[in-house]
Amino acid sequence: MLLSAVDFSHKLLKETVNKGDIVIDATVGNGSDTVLLATLVGAAGKVIGFDIQKQAIENTKQKLLLAGLTDQVTLLHQGHETLADVLADHADVGGAIFNLGYLHGADKTVTTQKDTTITAVSALLPKLRIGSYILLVVYSAHPGGMEEKKALLDYVSGLNQALFKVLHYGFINQINEPPILIAIEKKKAPYMK
Repeated sequence: MLLSAVDFSHKLLKETVNKGDIVIDATVGNGSDTVLLATLVGAAGKVIGFDIQKQAIENTKQKLLLAGLTDQVTLLHQGHETLADVLADHADVGGAIFNLGYLHGADKTVTTQKDTTITAVSALLPKLRIGSYILLVVYSAHPGGMEEKKALLDYVSGLNQALFKVLHYGFINQINEPPILIAIEKKKAPYMK
């Protein structure tokens, strides 16, 4: 059975995130990805979650509290473009997920932006552990969404194939611009032979 972009992103996370990892939820939204990541890293791991909307932080706090997963999660009420300021220079990130677009059930005019998303991805690439993923679930059926999608596809298409594998996954015969998944896998570190 073919998986949706979200379900496929979760499958990839389950295959690569390990207990004790440091992982990133770049857009915590309503908390589903954060809960999954917290479960995968376990008590010894760390999830760092970002969102610019207070409602998203509160929704996620509630979900984590109900799941008993608050200890391994740090939620930051700030944009994911601040990743470089938050992560240590030597951080070894076991995975990251972005759900781009707007917060479901909230103000649809507050959306992710191509420039801040690309800044965040650029900051994560050198910190990503070899064999792990940066996953971008891209919802584009909103004002500015197609522009962000195009900019991201252009950006990831230019990544060095010796260092990264990039997958573009999505359904092409569905109406209403279904989300796509962009998966970036780190193959090796720069300057390694």
